[in-house]
Amino acid sequence: MASNPPAPEAPFKPGDTVAYGAGRTDEGPFEEWNPTAESLRPVRGRHRVSKQRGGGLARSSTVLGVGVIAAVGAGGMASAQTGKPPVSISMPDLPNVGSLISDEETPKGSSTPLSTLGMTAADTEQGTSGAGEALRTRIMAQVEQQQSQAETKAAAEAVAAAEKQAAEAAAKAEKEAKAKAEAAKKKAEEEAKKKAEAERLAELAKQYALPTSSYTISSTFGQAGAYWSSGHHTGLDFAAPTGTLIKAVHTGTITSAGYDGSYGYKTVLTLDDGTEIWYAHQSSISVSVGQKVNTGDVIGRVGSTGNSTGAHLHLEVHSGGSGSGIDPMAWLQSKGLTP
Repeated sequence: MASNPPAPEAPFKPGDTVAYGAGRTDEGPFEEWNPTAESLRPVRGRHRVSKQRGGGLARSSTVLGVGVIAAVGAGGMASAQTGKPPVSISMPDLPNVGSLISDEETPKGSSTPLSTLGMTAADTEQGTSGAGEALRTRIMAQVEQQQSQAETKAAAEAVAAAEKQAAEAAAKAEKEAKAKAEAAKKKAEEEAKKKAEAERLAELAKQYALPTSSYTISSTFGQAGAYWSSGHHTGLDFAAPTGTLIKAVHTGTITSAGYDGSYGYKTVLTLDDGTEIWYAHQSSISVSVGQKVNTGDVIGRVGSTGNSTGAHLHLEVHSGGSGSGIDPMAWLQSKGLTP
């Protein structure tokens, strides 16, 4: 520790003791103060550090503050390396260090607060390391939280997508099953309908019969040609040898029998529903008007009378006794017959 240098000479020596505020009559004459003296004059009263002109504390004020703190910390003892014994220093009754600094602007200097004066570099490094570790821990926690939220969201989206896909698959399967069931039902209905129709036609076939046998279809309904006065064929021709038996297709009554111009020998069979069956070009007639006949009864024989180019049976069907005929082929098929 450096020794105290001798005090500089006072620039002036007033005759009376100088004190801040007012003069004191109980103090002795002014003398030069040397802190190395064997004894010190007791200090009385309050003492304040004066300010420099121009504002702010003198630069020595910081040194004074540090010195005060060091002196107090050392138990009020100071020593000089001059070989002299240590001298006690009595501190004046100061309220606190802050009272030495006025309300003026704080002097410029180190920005380190007083609370850190006792901290070592290791303490500072440890504090910085602790703060960094806390920040890193916080960041990692936030990252883990965000990652957990992202994973939860992704899992929820995956579950939703799987549920949607399963729902779509189930809906598709249900739709296909429904379509398959409808198709099977429709097919079954069609088969049942066909079966019923076949049964109906089978029953009708027992009630109806083809008009002749050993025949060949030579002309169909609506066929065009110069052979017919209307320009088209009005019936169905069954080519068969002359004398082949002609039969009643269904139960009915003979309403006409005789020669009829271009039709030759013609017989008209009227059924119970009013449908008329015309048999033309016969070689002979075996029934008379008003006669009741049953299915399959012989009513005449095949011939080539009237406007005819060969032996055949010309068959016409007139629904409800109308003048214009309908297709005999379709009518016979509707009765379960296949010409």
